[in-house]
Amino acid sequence: MDATLQDALDHQTYSIPALHELRLECNGGEPVYVTLEDGTAEVFGAEIFKGERVTVTGQKLAVYTWDGCKLKVEGEPTLAYQADNACNASYYNLHYSLNGMREKAFAEGAKARQGAQGQAAAGGEQAPLPAEAQGPRVIIVGPTDSGKSTLTKMLLNWAVRSPCPGGAEDSRKEHVQSWQPTFVDLDVGQGSITAPGCIAAVPIETQLDIEQGAGALDMPLVYWYAHTSASDNPELYKFLIDRLAAILDKRAAASPLAAASGLVVNTLGWVEGLGYELQIAAIHALKADVVVVMEQDRLYSQISAELKDVRRPIKVVKLDKSGGVVKREKEDRRAARDGRIKEYFYGVGGGLNPVTQTVRADSLMVFRVGGGPRAPTSALPIGAIATADPLRVTHMPVTPELTQGVLAVSHAPTPDQILSTNIAGFVLVRDVDVARGMVTFLAPTPGQLPGRYLVAGSLRTTIS
Repeated sequence: MDATLQDALDHQTYSIPALHELRLECNGGEPVYVTLEDGTAEVFGAEIFKGERVTVTGQKLAVYTWDGCKLKVEGEPTLAYQADNACNASYYNLHYSLNGMREKAFAEGAKARQGAQGQAAAGGEQAPLPAEAQGPRVIIVGPTDSGKSTLTKMLLNWAVRSPCPGGAEDSRKEHVQSWQPTFVDLDVGQGSITAPGCIAAVPIETQLDIEQGAGALDMPLVYWYAHTSASDNPELYKFLIDRLAAILDKRAAASPLAAASGLVVNTLGWVEGLGYELQIAAIHALKADVVVVMEQDRLYSQISAELKDVRRPIKVVKLDKSGGVVKREKEDRRAARDGRIKEYFYGVGGGLNPVTQTVRADSLMVFRVGGGPRAPTSALPIGAIATADPLRVTHMPVTPELTQGVLAVSHAPTPDQILSTNIAGFVLVRDVDVARGMVTFLAPTPGQLPGRYLVAGSLRTTIS
């Protein structure tokens, strides 16, 4: 076949008018690439540069343009079509308002720093940052498949692309170039920062990688919930959010830029009954001052009524779901979880080389959280029944039931600190040979594990 004809068959060119987007669903394993040939374009708020070839294999996304653009798509996406997107204007208006809050907070922080410097020069103790120096803490709530993750990425990417209005954060930085919001992920079912089953946070300093997302970022703060549904252990879920919130408060108190940049929080898709209660608990724990409700009028009304009497002002905003949001079935979610676990060990596109290790079973110390007795019956009132303690850390034997289970490696120095200590990473149990007393597991890197204690839960995977 003629080379020119072959090239024409291998790609398509799209001219996208202003305020429209090209929606792509690339479900197969064949590579698909997008190149911006002219104009301006972005994916979930992340700018595509002219001539840049972006890998979109296996993704469902939209390439949006504010001013019009020309795109080249190489490969064969499962679905590709153009559509207008009126929602993006309202999303950007929210971003614009949040930036105004950041600028005001940063100015208050600058005043406080000047006062602190004078106080330090006089020999006094440095005062903490005032509440006015805290930028927006945005939490996005809504039912499953309402566009929460999409909006989260947009707000983060737009924030880091927006210049901060000058000022030195510390002696090592002459000028702050852009905002650095902290991304908080409370969606244990999917996991945007690391593997599913976690509550995590990470500061965002540059726009998210279009292919790898937040999973490409270094040094996230991760707490291991160990399940993919908050209903499995709601008390543990709330405990870990409280723990994470306390750490984030300390970070904000120590960094004027972190404080002013604020938080952007992605949440569960469970918004009824106990799920609703957990959403409200997260709003209070993280001291959110902007609550974005996606899609549902009923949920918007509920939350507005719930928060109207709170002492600190909380703004509740309702936004519509973008027409490009794709509904996912249970099988899709399960496959996405397996995909996230596979990416953790093997990297996006298989670029990492995890190692298989076989060790003696008695050399591993495995624990779990929840399920142990809350108190002995003898210590309870007559007639009372002991119930399981959802926060109890118990040692567990290494059995074949752990096979294909994801275990967290804890940073805890002692077992009694496992509950409140963040984790270093994960291993995947491949085999438990009871007869030989040996365990085979997959680890991201060779050598000794970074922690002594492993924590098990209900997270399993089918990846080979």
